[in-house]
Amino acid sequence: MTASIPGLSCPSPLRPDTIQMAHGGGGRTMRELLERLLLPAFANPALDARHDAAVVTLDRTRVAFTTDTFVVHPRFFPGGDIGSLAVYGTVNDLAMGGARPRFLTCSLILEEGFPIEELQRVLASMSLAARRCGVAIVTGDTKVVDRGHGDGLYINTAGIGLVPEGVDISPRRVAIGDAVIVSGDVGRHGVAVLSVREGLAFETPVQSDCAPVHELAAALLDGGIDVHCLRDPTRGGLASVLNEIAADAQVAIEAVEGDIPVAEGVAAACELLGLDPLYVACEGRLVAFVDGTQAEAAVALLRAQPEGQGAAVIGWVRESPAGMVTLRTRMGTQRLLDLLSGEQLPRIC
Repeated sequence: MTASIPGLSCPSPLRPDTIQMAHGGGGRTMRELLERLLLPAFANPALDARHDAAVVTLDRTRVAFTTDTFVVHPRFFPGGDIGSLAVYGTVNDLAMGGARPRFLTCSLILEEGFPIEELQRVLASMSLAARRCGVAIVTGDTKVVDRGHGDGLYINTAGIGLVPEGVDISPRRVAIGDAVIVSGDVGRHGVAVLSVREGLAFETPVQSDCAPVHELAAALLDGGIDVHCLRDPTRGGLASVLNEIAADAQVAIEAVEGDIPVAEGVAAACELLGLDPLYVACEGRLVAFVDGTQAEAAVALLRAQPEGQGAAVIGWVRESPAGMVTLRTRMGTQRLLDLLSGEQLPRIC
């Protein structure tokens, strides 16, 4: 499917002399930007691993390090807000590297005239989310920009965590025969944000899945599962994550449409709006690539956790065609599940 919301359009491919709006990190345009400019400029082994968190060694201690900037609009949405989203998003990126999150930073870019009461609500939400995750916000920065130059509030967070001995989570470890598991239904966050932004009222209200997933990752690792790779399907959704892993690991991934959990309200909203839920962002889900012989055990471990009760095997890693993702439809046919040229929805993370 393609987006058909009035006023939204997918960007054209990256032109050599300008930066085009990619509305987040999940589209083809953003990947071109990374490949052409950012990765060559800063090339080093940790960055070249192309993971949600860089894993580096400091005095024989393996540390995961990540950073992210949150520009969601509206700032408050069903099931969450920009403050909790910033904490959970950073904690989740650390967990995708196999780390146990420990410390965060918080940098605020405030537009002149931003209401103090609203800022207090955001900070209280961040504090509550940090306590839920067992992390401390230990340093940060605040900048105020001229009225009309900041869109209210942007939040940048960085995080560090410790990677247990023996844990090796990386796209390069994805292997033929791996099972692809998602921890719950997909597409909730994007639809929840859209419903507020566009003033849409659905018959079945949709709440964002905004939540931490570090305990889900820990459950897999502590449970003896041979976890090869973890990703959280944020901007660009499940389909974009699968394409990124297929390209980076040079494997094929076959997803099974009938096995991918999509909540009834999300499916109905996406059908109404002409969106594909497989490309709509999640903020409280993980995608795990595990040894195929341990698929059932991995799902059982996830379902034993409150945030993982909807876990399911949704596909398998194949040998060919390398670098591509296919979807086995409910009709029994195969179709290519490619990267979009941009995002279906702007400003949702």
